[in-house]
Amino acid sequence: MTRLVLIDDHALVRAGVRAELETAFTIVGEAGDVPEAIDVIVREKPDVVVCDVHLPSGTAADVIAGAVHRGVTTVFLALSVSDAAEDVIAVIRAGARGYITKATDGAGLIDAVTRVADGDAVFSPRLAGFVLDAFSTDLSSPEADPELDQLTAREQEVMRLLARGYAYKEIARRLTISIKTVESHASSVLRKLQLSNRHELTRWAADRRIL
Repeated sequence: MTRLVLIDDHALVRAGVRAELETAFTIVGEAGDVPEAIDVIVREKPDVVVCDVHLPSGTAADVIAGAVHRGVTTVFLALSVSDAAEDVIAVIRAGARGYITKATDGAGLIDAVTRVADGDAVFSPRLAGFVLDAFSTDLSSPEADPELDQLTAREQEVMRLLARGYAYKEIARRLTISIKTVESHASSVLRKLQLSNRHELTRWAADRRIL
């Protein structure tokens, strides 16, 4: 039976989702914030993680990044009250296989989990439109950005958080690395991009629509 971890900061919501899903799947863990979520995913290595998008200490994208950083590859299904395009796109870019809203009924939720576990991508028609628009824009780009390609995957993660205004301490917490490592990556990013400070980096990232 497919093994699930449920991530939501509201215990009552988790209880409701659990009641719907435990009839069809095995629930092996729950969590209410980003660090706890990453820990339970690393410990249980579930087949699917059903994750709220907005958590007290971060987002579903942070959970995905943290799990990947600690060597766990699993399938993520975002479950949120939000149907905002920016939320959908951010989570899918981070690696989620699907995104459904909490307005979905029990049968729809079970179907979504089953489908992502089988390798499908699952979205409501409205949300699928957001994703198709976002990625068709990416695919229509004439060529890769040589400046961005200079950065390692980790440097790109740090770069985006720096450009969004996060402090070093917050970046370290989100990426589960030390502040000194963040400082090192930040210096490398500025050096490679030939930028002088964070303000220039923010403008650089905004111009490329990669914030």
